[in-house]
Amino acid sequence: MKKVLLTTTAMAFAASVASAGDMSMSGAIKLTYGAFGTGTAAGGNDDFTSEADLDIAATSAGGNISMTGTLEIDESATAAGPVTISTGALTFTYDNNELGALALTGSGDGEDDSYGDYSVAFAAGGIGVTYTKDQDSSDNVMAVAYTAGALSLSLTAADESGGANQAGNPATLTTAGSKKTTIGATYVTGPYTIALSGDDQDDQDWDASVAMANGDTTITVAADETEMMSVGIAYSAGSMTLSARQEFNNAAGTEDETEFTVSYTDGALTFGAAYDSGQDTGTTMYGDEAALVISAGYSDGDVSVAAKGTDQDEMEVSVTFAF
Repeated sequence: MKKVLLTTTAMAFAASVASAGDMSMSGAIKLTYGAFGTGTAAGGNDDFTSEADLDIAATSAGGNISMTGTLEIDESATAAGPVTISTGALTFTYDNNELGALALTGSGDGEDDSYGDYSVAFAAGGIGVTYTKDQDSSDNVMAVAYTAGALSLSLTAADESGGANQAGNPATLTTAGSKKTTIGATYVTGPYTIALSGDDQDDQDWDASVAMANGDTTITVAADETEMMSVGIAYSAGSMTLSARQEFNNAAGTEDETEFTVSYTDGALTFGAAYDSGQDTGTTMYGDEAALVISAGYSDGDVSVAAKGTDQDEMEVSVTFAF
């Protein structure tokens, strides 16, 4: 009798494992030396920090409904990652305060902090619709996109007026957002890409641009509601990528912005540099948002070494093992 019970239990366990779908694990161990800030927040004193992350993901797709979820474990906490449920053209996603379709400027570092909780998405026949909501404040955003050949149309209706200072949302959200609807259109004809967008606010914002591609080079001319104009050029060939952009008549800053980026890849070695004068016009910016950021990286199998520094005398060197 005991053998029968053991056999039955084993069969039930095997059946439950077989129906559990696919499971995978991934993670990383990282050692960092230095101090790198974020936005308006400085990084502090140089020191060693270590991180360990493990993600356990599971997917069930045995029938017409598929479901995925992730258990996220790191050195400080254990949390559930995004959960998605899909069937046909519909997808539901839940990830508390992590959906970036809803985001407001945070008081901690001046960068945007997400606070969207769940979304419902539909995609079929060139039409895509995504509805994202914050369960705590009822802020929401509806994004509709349609593509037909060379023409793409978009409409986004957003209400971000109630997410700040709301229990359940990040404490850094202290400044309310706005309610607005933005429409946009993009049309591609030969080497040209024409883009227009505008919203329905009292002080209406709009953007217009024309880009022309010629081989490895793309030139873009743009303007907006402030009468600011810009000219940009991008070049990519082989291991090298370059871009530069100059603003004229910039009403938002004390001077017209100059931007450039360069990146180079040679096998396992990468190098990059980025400069944006608009990040150095009054408020000191740190980390990846600093006016000048220089970076380099090297990969050797599962281990990667990265180093970066800024014009704010920040530096950071990290070694990461990913598995």
